[in-house]
Amino acid sequence: MRAVPTWIDKVHDLHFLPSIYDLAFKPDGSQLIVAAGNRVLVYDTSDGTLIQPLKGHKDTVYCVAYAKDGKRFASGSADKSIIIWTSKLEGILKYTHNDSIQCVAYNPVSHQLASCSSGDFGLWSPEQKSVSKHKVNSKITCCGWTNDGQYLALGMMNGVVSIRNKNGEEKVKIERPGGSSSPIWSIAWNPSKDEHNDILAVADWGQKLSFYQLSGKQIGKDRTLTYDPCCVSYFSKGEYIVMGGSDKQASLYTKDGVRLGTIGEQSSWVWTCRVKPDSNYVVLGCQDGTIAFFQLIFSTVHGLYKDRYAYRDSMTDVIVQHLITEQKVRIKCRELVKKIAIYRNRLAIQLPEKILIYELYSDDSSDMHYRIKEKICRKFECNLLVVCSQHIILCQEKRLQCLSFTSIKEKEWLMESLIRYIKVIGGPPGREGLLVGLKNGAVSMTDRQTYSTHKLLANLLVFIQEPNANSVAWNTQCEDMLCFSGSGYLNIKASNFPVHQQKLQGFVVGYNGSKIFCLHVYSMSAVEVPQSAPMYQYLERRMFKEAYQIACLGVTDSDWRDLATEALEGLDFDTSKKERKKRGESDTELFLADVYAYQGKFHEAARLYKRTGLDSRALSMYTDLRMFEYAKEFVGAADPKNTRMLMSKQADWAKNSKEPRAAAQMYLTAGEHLKAIDIIGEHGWVDMLIDIARKLDKAEREPLAKCAAYFQKLKHHGYASETYSKMGDLQALVHLHVEARHWDEAFALVEKHAQFKDDVYVPYAQWLAENDRFEEAQKAFHKAGRQSEAVKVLEQLTHNAVVESRFNDAAYYYWMLSMQCLDIARGTKEEMLKKFKRFQHLAELYHVYHSIQRYTDEPFSSHMPETLFNISRYLLHNLTKDVPLGISKVNTLYALAKQSRTLGAFKLARHAYEKLQELHVPSRFQESMDLGSLTVRSKPYHDNEDLIPMCYRCSTNNPLLNSQGSVCINCKQPFIYSASSYEVLPLVQFYLDKGIGDEEAVSLIDLEVPCIDRKASQSLKLDDGTEDTEEDPFMAKLSFEQGGSDFVPVVVSRSVLRSMSRRDVLIKRWPKPLQWEYYRSLLPDVSITMCPSCFQVLNRWNTHTHMFPLPGVRFG
Repeated sequence: MRAVPTWIDKVHDLHFLPSIYDLAFKPDGSQLIVAAGNRVLVYDTSDGTLIQPLKGHKDTVYCVAYAKDGKRFASGSADKSIIIWTSKLEGILKYTHNDSIQCVAYNPVSHQLASCSSGDFGLWSPEQKSVSKHKVNSKITCCGWTNDGQYLALGMMNGVVSIRNKNGEEKVKIERPGGSSSPIWSIAWNPSKDEHNDILAVADWGQKLSFYQLSGKQIGKDRTLTYDPCCVSYFSKGEYIVMGGSDKQASLYTKDGVRLGTIGEQSSWVWTCRVKPDSNYVVLGCQDGTIAFFQLIFSTVHGLYKDRYAYRDSMTDVIVQHLITEQKVRIKCRELVKKIAIYRNRLAIQLPEKILIYELYSDDSSDMHYRIKEKICRKFECNLLVVCSQHIILCQEKRLQCLSFTSIKEKEWLMESLIRYIKVIGGPPGREGLLVGLKNGAVSMTDRQTYSTHKLLANLLVFIQEPNANSVAWNTQCEDMLCFSGSGYLNIKASNFPVHQQKLQGFVVGYNGSKIFCLHVYSMSAVEVPQSAPMYQYLERRMFKEAYQIACLGVTDSDWRDLATEALEGLDFDTSKKERKKRGESDTELFLADVYAYQGKFHEAARLYKRTGLDSRALSMYTDLRMFEYAKEFVGAADPKNTRMLMSKQADWAKNSKEPRAAAQMYLTAGEHLKAIDIIGEHGWVDMLIDIARKLDKAEREPLAKCAAYFQKLKHHGYASETYSKMGDLQALVHLHVEARHWDEAFALVEKHAQFKDDVYVPYAQWLAENDRFEEAQKAFHKAGRQSEAVKVLEQLTHNAVVESRFNDAAYYYWMLSMQCLDIARGTKEEMLKKFKRFQHLAELYHVYHSIQRYTDEPFSSHMPETLFNISRYLLHNLTKDVPLGISKVNTLYALAKQSRTLGAFKLARHAYEKLQELHVPSRFQESMDLGSLTVRSKPYHDNEDLIPMCYRCSTNNPLLNSQGSVCINCKQPFIYSASSYEVLPLVQFYLDKGIGDEEAVSLIDLEVPCIDRKASQSLKLDDGTEDTEEDPFMAKLSFEQGGSDFVPVVVSRSVLRSMSRRDVLIKRWPKPLQWEYYRSLLPDVSITMCPSCFQVLNRWNTHTHMFPLPGVRFG
């Protein structure tokens, strides 16, 4: 373990050096909070930069603490106050005690703050308004919460540790033997999550370190210190403890209290020390104002011998791991482990004051039980340690010493340069040889009798020029193989072949057979590496013996077969024979037959194959050689399957010889229908193909499907249809008709098999759309149930009609769209109903605008002036907000102005001309508009009274242009217009009372009970009374006034329905989910009819025009 200073700062005040009494890290480790004099200092931990000094206390700050959530921290001072600061370094709260504050601690879970003074302690949380305080009988010097935040430990001047719950009640009291002569100066709970119990470390000025459970039970014995401890702090995972005090240094201890080493020596007492969260950084605060920040570097102490790996764990334990079996054994030394060495059955461990020599209980290679053989009770200073069977080797810079297990120095060598590496290379017990690597590049070979040095050039020693290599290991079972690691890759090199590379984390420390031992951080693992790559490298160079040696390390069965084949081809019969023996083949004649075959003596090989009963191998040999006449000799004696195999091989040969028809016939004879069909289909021989298709059984689906696919490709749809019908593959037949555009056959199939409806109608609709037959495409989509596609086609048709000024078509398409949406609305109600209403409205607007457009763009018009006048007014009433695409407000106002002047509505005409002046008018209208605007001013400023529309509900005359739209200005009753002349009809919509259904309402209206005198009174009181005289709600003027209340619809009861005449009532019977709409004519003499298809209302004498003239529509 090494402590490397990262940064050091010395706090200065105006007149003195303030002591650093406490430190606290922000939970993310980015900032350090320091209690220095009467200020709180905030440092950047990365470089020791002072971020900001915080002033708020009037006396020395003794303690600081940061909340676990990182949102706030607290400071306590001798001025008896606590200040709460935010993470933005702003003070937000201050409260006080009766004595100076000694320590503070935040609950790690609830963020409750404990603040302790000389006479009491307080508990504060952001949720509560006041601080709950509790008296104590001794000065509190330190405090700390358990990991779960349930208990608070208080260390006191009288040597007592008091453990309290979150409410401040004492649960456990620990009384130390020294009493008040050994005040508790620092405590800390172990933060490890692996411990089963909460463990409290207690340091007192009796120079003792002790450990306790939450219950108050002591763990182990007191650890004696040589100084007065002032601070105790755990690492984040609880594996180590840092302590400092009167010895003017900080020391590192194990979690059990075993001292491991010094972190940093200072010139004054170390009052506080803290470990940076989740790191190996430690900060110290001293009495002279010094703040020292150190990084602790834990070096890896380990040793490796073949498949045994020994390494240091928790600084005081040694773990021996068997890399093959993954077994582990832990040896507890309870002291700092400085060096480890392992060799065969020996294990040496160097401790600060001694060296322990262990040996295995038995010679079993898998035995993992060690026992102490010898103890060398001496302190040694060495750089490297090596153990042999009867000796240990110590290295100190240039000097090597050989000591027996009884600590007797038997040999010493002095090298010419610093020693960097030692390895035991084997030998008899007591006479092992050493390989010593020196800094100057020399390699020394030593044993107990001799010593020689060989100077090697770098380019000879490291013959692989790899700048990123950080470790290398030779294969212990093959001296021509080595591996090295670097830059995240493992490189394997055999002889002088190119390097084989694969990804690897860590670095290699050993290579044994097919296993590579890799050290990553502190863990060792065995990586199984297949030896196939180096084996094939040797095979490429025809180095069969070396390839066999590599294969013995571990390759696959197929690699072994390849090795045998390559050895035979290379006439290396020894290697091939070894491989056969390894696989268990010992037949000499069979081996000789293979040798003859590779030597070109095929007939001799065939005779030996037949003698050994392996006729199939002779057959295979002759067919591979295209010697089919000789192969036929072995067909009869062999398996009947071989006949087909021979024909198939012969067909392959014919195919490669550019004789496709002969090859196809041979494949058919061999039963290889698929291969035959491929050849016939590729050459377009339809007659042969249909002959095969008709001969195949219908169960042979794969070859039949291939025949049909080739017929389809060759445009012979009749044959393809015949083949699919034979297979019974209706879906493929449907797709065939669709692809060939044979729609009649496809529709005939759909009639019999409705499940293929989507497979036919969707592509049919797409085909219609591609051929500009959009209306038919829309119907096809609708029939296929593809509502979204049908709507999309209609929307495109509508848009095209608007852009091309075909407004009557646009109206029709919008009406169709609305009906589509109404059909879909049965599933998704709200959204589609909104679309239905919008499309119905747009359909009517485009329908009426068609008349305006024809009037303005064509020389003649079929409409009467009154009709154009009403249409213009209707359109303007509905263009108060957004103007739909294609509709021109200029054209509408121009038509209104001209017809108003013609009909005597001069006031309206003048208004229309004034509105036109505000718009951009086409040049073709400009002259006529200017003339009309001038001439209309010579006319009286009023409108013809015959043109004034009247509300048939309240008898109020309405202006010709109403800013409120198409409703009465008095009663707000919507006007009902004739779909032909667009004059206001004497119709009023009424609604059914609650509880009355549509069927009941129709039956009540059909009764036609004679009604009573309607002129007696006027009221909207509609009930079911049969005795009282009921007023007619349609004739009542009510109390409406100009600009009066909101619209009040007419709601009728059962008695009113009975009083109605069927001839006076019109019903729009909308399909679900729409409600039926009811209208009553207030002038029975006016004959009104309604279209049963689109529910447009017309004067009976004007039924010759209709908004959506569909075939078969009748009026009545």
